[in-house]
Parts: sequence; C-alpha cells; structure tokens
Amino acid sequence: MADLTLLRRSPLETPFVSMAGLRVDPDSDGARSIEGVLGAALPRQCGVVTRNGAHSVLWLGPDEWLFVSEAETRSLVADLRAATVDAHAAVVDLSANRAVFELAGVNARKVLEKGCPVDLHPRVLADDTAVSTTLARVPVLLWKVDETLFRILPRSSFAPYVESWLRDAMEEFAPWDQSGS
Repeated sequence: MADLTLLRRSPLETPFVSMAGLRVDPDSDGARSIEGVLGAALPRQCGVVTRNGAHSVLWLGPDEWLFVSEAETRSLVADLRAATVDAHAAVVDLSANRAVFELAGVNARKVLEKGCPVDLHPRVLADDTAVSTTLARVPVLLWKVDETLFRILPRSSFAPYVESWLRDAMEEFAPWDQSGS
C-alpha cells in the first residue's frame, strides 16, 4: 500500500508486546515504588504517555495505567508486584488481553478517521497521546506515537475484525496499475 503500512503484532507473532495493568493511588508510596521500578513517571493527565527506552506507560484513568513494552518484561512485572506488595495496588499481566496493530504512513490518520469518532487532527491529538475510543464500533486504545504512526490496541477477540476493517479502509490508498493491464 503506497506510503501506508499495517503491521500486526499479537501473542502469535514476534515481537511479542508485553502489557501490564497498573492500579494504584497516584499520590501513594506504591505509585512512587512503581515509578522507581519503571524508571519513568506515571502520567497524571488524560491521554499522556511516558517512556523509558522500550517501556511506555499509558494513562487510562486517574488511578489506572497500561504498561506496554516490546522488551521481555516477566521479571519487570514480578519486580512491580514486589514493589507494591505492601501497597493498595494491583499489577496484572495483560499481555494476552490485547492485540497491537501499527498503522504507519502519511495517510494513517485518514484511514483511522473513517471509523474513529475522536478528532485526530494534530491540534487536538498530540504525539504520544493515547485515548480510549472506538474504531469501526470496536472499543480500542488508540495511541498516536507520532504524526505518521498510530498503535491500535483492541481486545484480542476483536483483532481479526479490526485487521480486516483496517485493510478495507486502506484500500483507497493502495498503489494501482496505471498501464491498464
């Protein structure tokens, strides 16, 4: 597809994207312990994403975050659990919970606008912003990494439908044979 690519990553493909749900009072010692383990601050505002190397933390709610990493994180999740053992907190491995699609290219926003009610214009949705929304009527986390790269995180059970919808939505941007043959 001309200048537009769809890369699917799921538990069946490599690299495996690790995810963990984090629930903790943001002003607690548990939150500070989590930040120490991650080496990154927990975002405190709607939609904000913080990063430390291959690790990212997406704000989902006032006391809820999604930790996402393309690195092996089993020991990190164990470290997060250990850091919060005495806190009123939860660390849950969600790696198999969501598929991850990457939509990249100059037309990525146009493709998503066909089925997403969120205003994706750069004035409204800044780089490194993640929002809960719908895409083609499917609940997803939509993460704008930069102007031409979006990550779409639907529940794994919706992944085949979302992939099919994305391929169909990308069709108008596919290269075509001008020779008529």
